[in-house]
Amino acid sequence: MPVPDTSRTAALQLANELDIKYREGFIKNRYIARTFIMPGQKQRKKSVRQKLSAIELEFKDKNVLLVDDSIVRGTTSKEIVQMARAAGAKKVFFASAAPPVRYPNVYGIDMASKNEFIAHDKTTAEVCKAIGADKLIYQNLDDLIWSVQQGNPSIKTFDCSCFDGNYLTNDIDEPYLDNLEANRSDKAKESNITNESSELIYNDAD
Repeated sequence: MPVPDTSRTAALQLANELDIKYREGFIKNRYIARTFIMPGQKQRKKSVRQKLSAIELEFKDKNVLLVDDSIVRGTTSKEIVQMARAAGAKKVFFASAAPPVRYPNVYGIDMASKNEFIAHDKTTAEVCKAIGADKLIYQNLDDLIWSVQQGNPSIKTFDCSCFDGNYLTNDIDEPYLDNLEANRSDKAKESNITNESSELIYNDAD
């Protein structure tokens, strides 16, 4: 059962390989943006419930395998596991089509703070417990690289920095990442919003 829409391809192939039924258990609100890049945990958690609705018929008294494209902060994963249980699932297994995301992306995606990634300092079993699943399966990085190379064998090198911490430009060090986290983490963003609000109030008073 995919977490729509980005994991449908992976979920369908997984169902074929396991010889089990492929089912659509969630309806997606297409007017809610990607939750992992939203500022603030409170907003991300609220948006997950607005983004997805569980179809009770597909969950009631069933063991389900949920497939998502990745697990970043774990907010979405935890919420949808809870939604599946609330809809009547007996057991909820979770598969991520990506390996554990443990390191920041510095090449254009706003994923700055490694301490905000649920897998950064946790084992698979610990992440599984944190999101409330009965079992968690991550994609293997070597297998992921192999599968992508099947489309173009001439490509030998990929940017896997989010997964293994190896940055291709060779100019990313700990001080750089620390500075990134200090300026772009949730805590920093909240502080900036507070400061901007204070400035507006001060300017209005003038």
